[in-house]
Amino acid sequence: MDQRRVDQRRVDQQGIEIAGQLISYLDSPGDREAPAVIFVHGNSSSARTWLPVLDGGFGRQFRCLALDLPGHGLSGPATDPDSYSLPGYAAVLAGFAEALGATDAVVVGWSLGGHIALEAAPALPEAAGFVIFGTPPVGSAAQLAEAFLPNPAMNEAFTASLSPAQATSLAASFTAPGSDLAASEFVPDILATDGAARAGLAASISEGRFADQVAIAAGLRRPLAVLHGTGEQLVSLDYLRRLTIPALWRGEVQLVPGAGHALHQEAPEQFMTLLTDFSSDLDS
Repeated sequence: MDQRRVDQRRVDQQGIEIAGQLISYLDSPGDREAPAVIFVHGNSSSARTWLPVLDGGFGRQFRCLALDLPGHGLSGPATDPDSYSLPGYAAVLAGFAEALGATDAVVVGWSLGGHIALEAAPALPEAAGFVIFGTPPVGSAAQLAEAFLPNPAMNEAFTASLSPAQATSLAASFTAPGSDLAASEFVPDILATDGAARAGLAASISEGRFADQVAIAAGLRRPLAVLHGTGEQLVSLDYLRRLTIPALWRGEVQLVPGAGHALHQEAPEQFMTLLTDFSSDLDS
């Protein structure tokens, strides 16, 4: 893929082949000498969701790498159907970090991206740390009902074919009630996502094909930051607070007032401040 500018910003769109799969990614102009920061988007999203961060002060200070998962954004549909599963996505993430020389990166995952980051953590022993939000670690399918809040939009997140109205319903669950951020911001990515990605993810979860993320989080030797918007409509804060995570950054879940599931979009300045503080603490 030829290098090109995205929205005339300072962030470059590039591509790389990972295990026969062409993966598109965004690369910010930050420090090439320090460890990079890898961003993993959520279900039916894309790397462009991180543009406020990559094009902001954080992306100018740190080299930020944001990939499009297979079937999302500008990455092609999965060449291997198993890529549409948590183990498949985790393999792509680990391969991406290896190919970009970023195995020591901080890994930031939103929603599905956070689950992928935890799934990939054992394959990324050099990672400097992990940041997740919109992501309740689960150890079994039975914990899903406890970890997630009841919301009808969850059905759309695992439905192959979505109408514009259904995509809008799903997008509305990403923001806090009454948010100033228009839910329509997320609709194009939702509609552009390969429907087989949602269906494949649903099938793999129902089959129990995912790691014990609770055990992984409890066993991490590197810091794990867990962020949570107070207007979150999908993830249970009570569940997050009951987890035992010895490496939990600052010893508690970090709350972002007024933000919802997509807190990086609703409160980008607060989000970047937290990321900067987390990165600074890793160096101290």
